[in-house]
Amino acid sequence: MSLRLLKPRLRLPLASLLHYKTIVPITNTHTRKMSNTTSTIPAGQPADPYKSKNLDTSTSLSTKVTDLAGLLDGIKTCMLTTRRESDGFLVSRCMQLAARENDVDLVFTTNVKTGKIEEIKEEDHVNVSFVRASSGEWASVSGTASLSTDRTSVKQYYSPTLRAWLGDLGDGVHDGGPEDPRIGVIRIKTHSATYAIDRKTMVGKAVEVVKGVVGGEVAGVNALREISVEEVETIRRMGGVKA
Repeated sequence: MSLRLLKPRLRLPLASLLHYKTIVPITNTHTRKMSNTTSTIPAGQPADPYKSKNLDTSTSLSTKVTDLAGLLDGIKTCMLTTRRESDGFLVSRCMQLAARENDVDLVFTTNVKTGKIEEIKEEDHVNVSFVRASSGEWASVSGTASLSTDRTSVKQYYSPTLRAWLGDLGDGVHDGGPEDPRIGVIRIKTHSATYAIDRKTMVGKAVEVVKGVVGGEVAGVNALREISVEEVETIRRMGGVKA
């Protein structure tokens, strides 16, 4: 028997093939089509068991903000995510937190000649994410970014370590110092934030995970907290928790 007989041929018009699988690009309005893959959740059961188990809704706003500030200051290294102008895809890069303003807004120093500056000018909505690998604590801050090249702000947040990333070009101007015109300040005006901090020891978390694996019980390993846009505005009007 000829092997050709075992290889069926499928001839479909081009229109049928395009209909079978259509790639939908992200448009300027940032909308996209998603397939409906949601299964039916049993009655009385949470759609997001982890969030339901760990969400902390009893902590005061001042404590939530203070704990978030402590977490960010303790980690400092984070990923800043912007939208790339050329194709609309999200891109991230490592950044170092320079400071906070009003306890909730974030400040970074930057080289103003990098691609992220053009991305921020085109689309100012950004996300900043932090994680502490040793404990699993993390934070996600959404907000709007703006660039300042005001020398007063640059000098306020300048760090000599910037020289390591900018170098000295030897022209007496671009020397990596506080007067270097390449250095600017990125401010993230926080819209809202979500974070998780430890509420159990390493042993306690291990026990919770084992219980989940063996018995199917959702692990309660941290305090998951949310700071809403209204709460952020409240803190900002106060000038910070300690003001």
